[in-house]
Amino acid sequence: MKLDVDPKQQFEILPELGRGTFGTVFHCREKGTGLELAAKIVPYKKKKDRGDMVREIDIMSCLHHPRLIQLYDAFDYENKFYVILELIQGGELFERVIDDDFVLTEKACAVFMRQICEGMEYIHSRSIIHLDMKPENILCLTKTGNRIKIIDFGFARRYDPGKKLQVMFGTAEFAAPEVLNFDEIYFYTDMWSLGVICYVLNL
Repeated sequence: MKLDVDPKQQFEILPELGRGTFGTVFHCREKGTGLELAAKIVPYKKKKDRGDMVREIDIMSCLHHPRLIQLYDAFDYENKFYVILELIQGGELFERVIDDDFVLTEKACAVFMRQICEGMEYIHSRSIIHLDMKPENILCLTKTGNRIKIIDFGFARRYDPGKKLQVMFGTAEFAAPEVLNFDEIYFYTDMWSLGVICYVLNL
């Protein structure tokens, strides 16, 4: 991560792609190469907010897998984080689930779930628990294709077998009982969420 370096020296910020609770995502272009990317801009005021973003960037920087969104660069500049990510324009898997015109066959569900499990297997192999798996955090690479990427590592935590890890955050509908009960969590906490995703896809 680059400190006190203006990202606009390296990247051209283009129109907004979307807005979330903590930040805004813009289309952007690397000036030197013309590479099309996405820039997630997250302002912060509190030390804790900065620490949360530093942790997320640190986790993403060690995850390199075709089923996960890839971090390209990151800047901490003038009380804002600029997180440069690969550009994915196929929309959320959730949008397909609720689209009455989209026929989600059992075969397509199996294709999606296999890729999600591949990504999760890799995340866990790096001793990381995602903790917010849901259809909104799975993006399709294209509008019509079935290839996906897992996104949003804002709640992710590194797992240390020597320490008891407890959390109470995530999305309630997809959260495992141990999260809701504030009990100790483990890699299987993510697998509960994947089970709920599989159920939702097959409704």
